[in-house]
Amino acid sequence: MSLILFAFVVRVRDGLPLSASTDFEHNRELQERKHQLRTISKSLAHFPDWGTVKGQQLHIHFTSSEGVSYLSVCHRSLPVAKAFCFLEDLRWEFTARFDSTVVALAARPYPFLEFDSTIQKLKQQYNQSGGPALEVTLAEVQEDLKIRPPQVINLDEVELTNGITNGHAEQSPAAGKNQRLEPVTPPGILSLVLNIMCASLNVIRGVHLIENTFQDDYEGIWNVGAFFLAFICCVFQCHLYLFHSSQKKLKSFSLLIIIVLCNLYLLGLRNAWQLVFHVVVASLSTFLILTRKLQHRTDDCGV
Repeated sequence: MSLILFAFVVRVRDGLPLSASTDFEHNRELQERKHQLRTISKSLAHFPDWGTVKGQQLHIHFTSSEGVSYLSVCHRSLPVAKAFCFLEDLRWEFTARFDSTVVALAARPYPFLEFDSTIQKLKQQYNQSGGPALEVTLAEVQEDLKIRPPQVINLDEVELTNGITNGHAEQSPAAGKNQRLEPVTPPGILSLVLNIMCASLNVIRGVHLIENTFQDDYEGIWNVGAFFLAFICCVFQCHLYLFHSSQKKLKSFSLLIIIVLCNLYLLGLRNAWQLVFHVVVASLSTFLILTRKLQHRTDDCGV
């Protein structure tokens, strides 16, 4: 059984992947740990040089040095000292082959794929012999771990640091701009068309009513305001459906309530069928706004 299953090298300042081991295992927990490596890599600048994220059967260990971090997914039966010894050997091999300037100037993911062969040799060495080639290396790492024990990282805290919505925190508006919603559905297109129709009817009636208002000493000014307020709400409903926004539920229900109140206020200028039409369209738009979810992106650390 392999004790070291995956290795990952990233740049600390921005989490840019530099190299990774090529693996073809389909272990479900291993795939989860690979995805978690991406999350961890984005927060390495906030963590100490040594760290561990514990899982059920597989643990993640990482160490950072000179702006580069070395991460591995290991079986829990592998002693912590040997896991960090593997990362230390990985660090020595990487720094011997790649200058810090080249690492700093890297602009695209995985610029050092050729380092995979070195990772595979180290993995094979540790998985077959159970440890490093030199016992002195293991002794030094054990001594360092006694002086500076690795920090045990809670993955939920990592996700909160990254600003990733994980059920415990609301996503910030700034982060929402980078999120993509699921594709527009046929009912969504229908609701947009109907909403635009309602908005047009509101603004046309409002403009026509302005002429009568001027002639009647502004007696219908509140009716004009209700038409234009309903128009603005229809436009905002279209925007909420098309683009991601924070506090979407609060905004969508607020718009629906305002549209209903505006149409109730205009009951004397609209018959019951017109009122029902506007309220039904607003309700349909609200339902589709709330049911349109964010499109999930899957980040795969494997190559």
